[in-house]
Amino acid sequence: MRFMIIVKMTPAQENVEPDPSMFEDMGKYNQSLVDAGILLAAEGLTGSKDGAIITFRKGAKPVVKDGPFTEAKELVAGFWIIQVKSLEEAVEWAKRIPGFADGESVEVRRVAEISDFEGVMSPETIATEEAMRDEIAKKSH
Repeated sequence: MRFMIIVKMTPAQENVEPDPSMFEDMGKYNQSLVDAGILLAAEGLTGSKDGAIITFRKGAKPVVKDGPFTEAKELVAGFWIIQVKSLEEAVEWAKRIPGFADGESVEVRRVAEISDFEGVMSPETIATEEAMRDEIAKKSH
């Protein structure tokens, strides 16, 4: 099973300069995920000032709001995608993340698989989705 570990922060935390030692500690943590053979992807995100929010409304054009998102309670700051056997294993890995201060949190969520939508998606749509995923996998190697 694939899980995404989502790093969150508040808008105020976006403007705080990280401790340089955190990058060293995070590099060691990332290497432990690689060594365990479970890391599929890991990225940090730039601040919301570099982004946009697009809001959709039925019957209307999408509305774009440029960052920063100062009214947001939480922002996504980065993520890992890992492949492990269970939510419990994903949580155990997430509990090892270094460098977070008192009260900070990460969210662990299972990545949906095509099989989660059997009976909802048509067989043709499933086949198209699988072909697209195969194409993406070939391009990434």
